[in-house]
Amino acid sequence: MNVGFALVLLWSLPVTNVLAELPVPQNLTLLTLNTEYLLTWDWDRDQMTTGNTVTFTAEYMGKYKMQRKKKNWSRVCERTIHTHCNFTGSDLHYLGMYVLRVRASADGLNSDWVLKDFCPDKDAALGPPSRVELAPVGNLLDVTISDPLTSTQGSMKEHVLSLYYHILYWSLSDDPRGLKPNVVNSNNNLVTLPELEAWTWYCVMVQSRYDYYNKTSGYTAPQCMQTEGDTQWRQIFLYFLVSLVVCFLLVLLPYTFFRFYRVLKHTFYPTIQLPAYIQEYLCDSSLGSEMPMLLTPESELCCDNLSVYAEVVLLEIHIAPPFTAPPSGLQHDSSRHSRQGSEGSGDSGVYSTEGGSGQQGSSGGGEPIGRDKEVEKVKLEEMGEEPGDEGVPDEGVVDVCI
Repeated sequence: MNVGFALVLLWSLPVTNVLAELPVPQNLTLLTLNTEYLLTWDWDRDQMTTGNTVTFTAEYMGKYKMQRKKKNWSRVCERTIHTHCNFTGSDLHYLGMYVLRVRASADGLNSDWVLKDFCPDKDAALGPPSRVELAPVGNLLDVTISDPLTSTQGSMKEHVLSLYYHILYWSLSDDPRGLKPNVVNSNNNLVTLPELEAWTWYCVMVQSRYDYYNKTSGYTAPQCMQTEGDTQWRQIFLYFLVSLVVCFLLVLLPYTFFRFYRVLKHTFYPTIQLPAYIQEYLCDSSLGSEMPMLLTPESELCCDNLSVYAEVVLLEIHIAPPFTAPPSGLQHDSSRHSRQGSEGSGDSGVYSTEGGSGQQGSSGGGEPIGRDKEVEKVKLEEMGEEPGDEGVPDEGVVDVCI
């Protein structure tokens, strides 16, 4: 019996020495943000006596279950070579209290467990708003704040009911050396910043806060926006000038392009071609110096005087000879002959005073004949002839050409 006890002691001694040589993980730390939890630890590989790979196992359990005799641990990471384990997807309730533990393993041997308490509501860090937007409303600014998001893209206000926002805002026109930003606290997602000046640039940063455990997040990146107000006359003039330039360019450019296109087209592709004999003359290289060419301002021109006369139009005038009054017996026939003569002259376009002179001679004796003489004399003077050169016979009609 003593021999058996001694053998058992000898067998157990080396195992105890090996287990004592396998160190435990050190400095367990939780990196958290909202509902994302990452457990990290340190491991000194220089303490290993063998060169085999070391793996780690991480588990968790509700703290209220630690008093039970039979403990049911939930394993999250098993035999991982990394020195961290992600507990985000482990369905840890935000208001619950848990115990996390980690151990190292090598060559089939395990180190002791290292425990760490964790309460998300108390220990998890609070993140800043997921998004901040600014919008001008007259001379004020509206700040739209989006809640911090959980790992499942939900709102953190579902877990932290007393969450509110700490808003800092300042004017860019202020002196940066004596800058004292204004502060507004609100648990609303839409906040209107008061007491702002028109047409002034303001910058805004927002922070999430939870006073029960004194949690504060980091600030969002600064965002700047200009307030509005009544439109200044400078802006109106600037807008008008810009619109005028744009309209001028829109009209001028197409017109210039169209004119340039027409000039090129008419220059290289004229619509009216020169006659074939002129083109042959221009293309004939044997003409030498006789080829027509453009004249320069220095060219000497030899020109002869050119006289231009108007075309002389010859007029044909028919003049009826004077005659004495016919006898009374022939007065009727003479009047009828006069009418026939006038109709015949009207048909041929010849001017005749035969009928009129006959009637006057029959009624007034020698006085009408003298009047016809005067009319004839005037017409001859207008045509450049002397009154004595008419040479008109007593009978018939004489044509005189000028």
